[in-house]
Amino acid sequence: MTEDAVLNGRVKLRQAVAGYRAGMDAALLAAACDAAPGDRVIEAGCGVGGALLAAATRRQGARFVGLERDSAAVELARGNVALNALADRVEIVAGDVEAGFRALDRPVFDAVISNPPFFDDPAALRAPAPEKSGAWMADGGLKAWTGFCLKAVREGGTITLIHRADRLADLLALLAPKAGSFRIRPVAPFADAPAKRVIVRATKTGKAPLVLLPPLVLHEREESGHSPQAESILRGDAALGW
Repeated sequence: MTEDAVLNGRVKLRQAVAGYRAGMDAALLAAACDAAPGDRVIEAGCGVGGALLAAATRRQGARFVGLERDSAAVELARGNVALNALADRVEIVAGDVEAGFRALDRPVFDAVISNPPFFDDPAALRAPAPEKSGAWMADGGLKAWTGFCLKAVREGGTITLIHRADRLADLLALLAPKAGSFRIRPVAPFADAPAKRVIVRATKTGKAPLVLLPPLVLHEREESGHSPQAESILRGDAALGW
């Protein structure tokens, strides 16, 4: 185990050395969550709580539920909730996204956030370490994850996903029948490089035109470390606005 500090030390995160570890994607997903006071937010596939706890720390007035199917990750996530003294606003639930939202037997939420597994075809990727396979491979495909998200939120609620940039068309196609008002934030390693990630915000039953936002550039060629904008976001001094 390691105990890592995120959000400039405002959140402590215990996670296994050998398992899937929360990193940049979780930090950006948390920064993209703009839940208002009183909102209820669910994260589909919360892992050890990297994005969930950072989002809860950023959004003090909202309540959060994290859904996770891996039993070891569930226990770590619950420990991390206690470690950060957030048990009054954050709950970890054991369950599988692929079982569908109705299996949770809970009222719909105001918002859902998620970093779905990036791959759903084992033949397209060399298998990762066994302890990481659940976070990398979506057994039911991306369709199962978008379907869960669409069922999890009320009409007018928001769905915020971070995923591979080359799956953007798939994300839009899967969400479009029941969601709209898309706002898309590309995430590029450098200003002159193609985006490798996209953060997609959709509104259930939304009808507004799609908006392609300026990219978040993570690094500058001439400097080491993160760009000033990325550093500000990762430290928790700024949100990833919509």
